[in-house]
Amino acid sequence: MHKGKISIVLIHYNTPQYLRTCLDSIFAQTYEDIEVFFIDNNSPDKEGLEYVKKEYGHKETLEIIDNSENLGYAKAANQGIKMAIEKENPSDYVVITNPDIIYTPKYFEKIIARIEKDPKISAITGKVLKFDFEKKEKTNLIDTVGLFAYKNRRIIDRGQGMEDEGQYDKEEEVFGVSGACPLYRRTALEDVKVMGEYFDEDFFMYKEDVDLSWRFLLYGWKNFYYPGAVAYHGRGTGVYKRSTTGEILKNRGKLSKFQKKYSFKNQLLMEKKNDLIGTFFSNFFPIMLKKILTPFYITLREPYLWGSYIAYLHQLPHILKKRAIIMKNRRVTAKEMKRWF
Repeated sequence: MHKGKISIVLIHYNTPQYLRTCLDSIFAQTYEDIEVFFIDNNSPDKEGLEYVKKEYGHKETLEIIDNSENLGYAKAANQGIKMAIEKENPSDYVVITNPDIIYTPKYFEKIIARIEKDPKISAITGKVLKFDFEKKEKTNLIDTVGLFAYKNRRIIDRGQGMEDEGQYDKEEEVFGVSGACPLYRRTALEDVKVMGEYFDEDFFMYKEDVDLSWRFLLYGWKNFYYPGAVAYHGRGTGVYKRSTTGEILKNRGKLSKFQKKYSFKNQLLMEKKNDLIGTFFSNFFPIMLKKILTPFYITLREPYLWGSYIAYLHQLPHILKKRAIIMKNRRVTAKEMKRWF
């Protein structure tokens, strides 16, 4: 069996407390053909960068990149992807990883064995459970088992906040794969690249993983969940149930204004870029209900989000150019896309 080379891109910004557990779990993998790009995105505190240089600088499979500015998550991810695949011996797979991820030792051995059985899988994730960094222990709470899309275009991490009782022990295609620790196929990334970008750099950070997942589907690829491989995630924003409207409103206050501003803007950009006219009209009423209620909600509860709406309008012309490219190159029909909402 062919065993592909993996490049792991670890994007770091001011969270040195997570680096040891993440890097130790990567270097303890049973899968052998792995290289690591550690990208420090101009963290104000250089503690993490210096720690990695001191403790892991001797590793031949590690390359350390010290960015002179904070490029944002999407642009730093693209930087890492280009380093992985634009060289003489390109990697077959690219993993973008958050520093607060801990991989079980056979994670990549298992995930590669599964993805190599199906050449149409573009992105794959294992079962990701929550790690409690305060107590320094694994939990049985689900962090993500892939992404799920509602008819109104709200997209969530499936199972998040639930106890893992085996309810997600079936491997299956999913709408998308969370950006916490996705593994992407190089040829799929190359196939869906738009204006030289894999992740959309207009997003800066948040939702770029959902946007890429959506584009894979439009181009006829599969996003896949494989529960046989397990990882753990600290998730700085917390692991909360977000399935019902009540749960969303209850837990929304725990998110930062920064996160809410970018998430709101990027959700609008993502829908404008990727939604097909046919699927839009087949889900017309749930989409329009959300669009009608949103202005009332933000005016009453989060008026600062009007600034995000203005930022969205400012970015719209550029996003429409990207949409034109996607619509020209997509391989699936609205009828085929309908099943994902």
